Amino acid sequence: ALSILLFFFNLSAFGSSWVVKYPQKETCAPRGSSVILQCSYNYSDSDIVKSVKWGHKDNFFDGPFIYDSESNKTSSRFTYSGDKKHNCSLTIDKVELGDAGKYAFRFITNSDKFTGKDGTMLKIGDLNITFNKAKENEVIKEGDSASLTCTSGCDGGKPSQFMWLKDGEVIKKGPVLNLTDVSFKHSGDYCCTYNGATSGVITINVECEPKNITVKVFPSEDVDPGTNVTLICSSHANPLVMNYTWFKKHGTNVTVLGERHRYYFKKSSQMDDDQFFCRATNKHGSCISSAVTIKIKGKQSHWFELKSAVCNYSDTFKTVALRLINIFTQFIFDIFIHI
Repeated sequence: ALSILLFFFNLSAFGSSWVVKYPQKETCAPRGSSVILQCSYNYSDSDIVKSVKWGHKDNFFDGPFIYDSESNKTSSRFTYSGDKKHNCSLTIDKVELGDAGKYAFRFITNSDKFTGKDGTMLKIGDLNITFNKAKENEVIKEGDSASLTCTSGCDGGKPSQFMWLKDGEVIKKGPVLNLTDVSFKHSGDYCCTYNGATSGVITINVECEPKNITVKVFPSEDVDPGTNVTLICSSHANPLVMNYTWFKKHGTNVTVLGERHRYYFKKSSQMDDDQFFCRATNKHGSCISSAVTIKIKGKQSHWFELKSAVCNYSDTFKTVALRLINIFTQFIFDIFIHI
């Protein structure tokens, strides 16, 4: 009778001291992220832990194990972040869909073996971006508003672990990126990250009327008589410019030279100093460049140059006419002050 009593006493002591605990019965991680499966264990004070193992998908007792301290075949993605005392946590890097399922910890001492068969579940989510814009079913144009929301595929998620990148550079932290009063500078490739996982890329293409219209002159604005001159009209526009129109101002007369990206002519010594400007047009509107004056070297010019570009959205010549009236007024003023 005494031996039976001692047996049950020892069994009771074993059951109360040998245990594996999992603080979280279920953990969710976005695909591609890193996750730690928290774990703690206990055993008899007289025992020494010889080896530790983690099993996956029912391979909890005989293996094969996804981590085994007695084997050198463990994948580098699985790291034992615990010890051989009481911490049995496991870190999984760059989690994959196949990593989902139940995990259980097993340890072996100098006297016995024990497996925390209750285990802990790992679920895998996908990191996704939701794009919302104020005007549905329309292209994004300058002045519009839009927002990007990053979700981990798991419930919740720490907001501080979300990060937004534009063209590979970090621009903001948090799960939501608000874009207000967008401009062409907002165009680019966006993605979000969460705890090491990276979402797919969403491309934002902001459309706008032509901007920054400039006239480039080759070889220069001061040339020798008989020089061949090339004028190039350049702009930023989205979509691309449909057509370029060239104008020449001589005195008070404005002449349309044609629709082309480049304009070629020969500067003769008999010509007065002429001013040239261009207009760029796409489906959202048009913009007129500042004027350039092509001069014969050593000759002074009395003509007034346009100082800023003129843009309009109806693609008419009204703005051009108003600008030319201003030029003519300035011209009369210049003559008056030189009398």
